[in-house]
Amino acid sequence: MNDAKVQDVLELLRPDLQSFAGYSSARSSAQQGEVWLNANESAWPNPADARGSSRRYPDPQPAALVQALAALYGVSPAQVLVGRGSDEAIDLLVRAFCRPGQDAVLATPPVFGMYAVCARLQGAPLLEVPLVDGPNGLQADIDAVIATARGQGARLVFLCSPSNPAGSEIATSDIVRAARALAGQALVVVDEAYIEYSTQASATALLADHPNLAVLRTLSKAHALAAARIGSLLAAPQVIAALRRCQAPYPVPQPCAELALAALQPAVLEQTRARIAEVAVERERLAARLPDLPGVRRVYPSAGNYLLVRFEDAQAAFDALLAAGVVVRDQRAAPQLGDALRISIGSPTENQRVLAALSARRAAA
Repeated sequence: MNDAKVQDVLELLRPDLQSFAGYSSARSSAQQGEVWLNANESAWPNPADARGSSRRYPDPQPAALVQALAALYGVSPAQVLVGRGSDEAIDLLVRAFCRPGQDAVLATPPVFGMYAVCARLQGAPLLEVPLVDGPNGLQADIDAVIATARGQGARLVFLCSPSNPAGSEIATSDIVRAARALAGQALVVVDEAYIEYSTQASATALLADHPNLAVLRTLSKAHALAAARIGSLLAAPQVIAALRRCQAPYPVPQPCAELALAALQPAVLEQTRARIAEVAVERERLAARLPDLPGVRRVYPSAGNYLLVRFEDAQAAFDALLAAGVVVRDQRAAPQLGDALRISIGSPTENQRVLAALSARRAAA
């Protein structure tokens, strides 16, 4: 990795944080001993904690988990920051790189709402480059993203691929184009929360050549650990080190780290991959069946574990599904999606229930 280019990225950090040392916790010390009296912890475990595994503060970045995630994502451990889901990483990025009222965040609506939320909380200007609706679905306009970022001072550019809720992907060549065009000005962050359901290669392969690129990954979706809140930011080691200094002292609870590590063992990963393949089959089955149902206007192609669907009467469709005990995501408040619902891909039985509920509307009519 080019050291000069990495330095350019580090200079994008808020000036007041470039030499920030952060908080040195009791677990960040390299000191070893048999009797630990340096963190004001209880000398006895809680009676409800049978194994006594939660008495001590956890490792801020559990080494075994970091190594397992690095192996899973094809990067070095120094390129991995583990936190409380992707949400924490998004918030860290905005707080570390954006000066309130000055450095802008760019997003491509309709898209995951946390980019805008974190920008608002930091007082960072929000730039929006809407997805373009065409024959291939709602697609990111990379030329417009680059032009807007350059012209209006974006410091962070979030590209969601596969996009939530649109389901569309951003070509690797377009990610490279954005990273090159914005080198020295902005960090381009590719959110790959749903990449396991896609056939497209991860942008992690681009990190070595593009230090102003970062990738978000999570165990919440394909790995079925949403409640464990284990997300990762993958970037240049120097960027990871800088963000670690801005992170809370103990971001990864010990029970969650243990569960995540167990989920990354070879036998479990094999089962996870089989379930991902089943989701892809079910996604295509639903995508083929839904257009024939009453009131369905359009089903967007998707590389995620969900389908974005437009209805003639989205409220009626939402109500019919709810009456059948099926809860879907109402997208009507999102830009361009005034008639749309997002339907997650469930088990075959659950998906059949969706089809039956929407089919029943024909009979009722």
